[in-house]
Amino acid sequence: MKEELLYGINPVMEALRGKRRAFELFVSRDSQDRRLEKLLALAAERDVPVRNRDKRDISRLCGTDHHQGVALRLEVFPYADLPELISGWRNSGDPGLILVLDGVQDPHNLGALIRSAACAGAHGVIIPKDRAARVNSTVEKSAAGAAETIAIAQVTNLSQALDELKDAGFWIYGTSDRADSSLYEQDLRGNVVIVVGGEGEGIRPLTGKKCDFLISIPLQGGVSSLNASVAGGVVLFEAVRQRLSVRT
Repeated sequence: MKEELLYGINPVMEALRGKRRAFELFVSRDSQDRRLEKLLALAAERDVPVRNRDKRDISRLCGTDHHQGVALRLEVFPYADLPELISGWRNSGDPGLILVLDGVQDPHNLGALIRSAACAGAHGVIIPKDRAARVNSTVEKSAAGAAETIAIAQVTNLSQALDELKDAGFWIYGTSDRADSSLYEQDLRGNVVIVVGGEGEGIRPLTGKKCDFLISIPLQGGVSSLNASVAGGVVLFEAVRQRLSVRT
């Protein structure tokens, strides 16, 4: 069985609450974090052995000092497949909201986007297998545990995945700083896929052709574009705002 090392209080806590098989928990002897007691209780519930280590030992294991004194050895991240993601949305009975990332390569951006999607109540995140960041310990740390709470699918052909989502009843909205149509002119209350492009180049031309609408975020000041994770968060929470306004 393939394994990985996960670090950081929130990611480790969510992993212990999740379904992945956990093998051992490493804890710093001098950690003062108050959440550690809850972490140890979760490990005990799942019969996960706890190993006390110096912070320097954990830093060597993780390859970073940003581990907050804890690390968990567990099976590798399990991606959902696209039919499973779509089925999960259908079973929810809610208007669909899915985030598609077209070539986001920075793991911190990927983690932040996963966190935003989870906080927005999205039904899933879709990433391509090639030329894009994959879910790893850095991504899970940046997502602050959110990767354990939302379906994440990794697909070989992003264009084909968008076609499948259209067939399932979704409208595809792609973000582009060159689009004439503003985000705030859109109705995002139905079944919506939001496509965010990679750092620098944005959405690829083939992906753009698959979108039903290309939309831009109006910007003020002298900067011409937003960071990919910020742009994704802005669009996701405009969809949330519109959906909440319907309920009230």
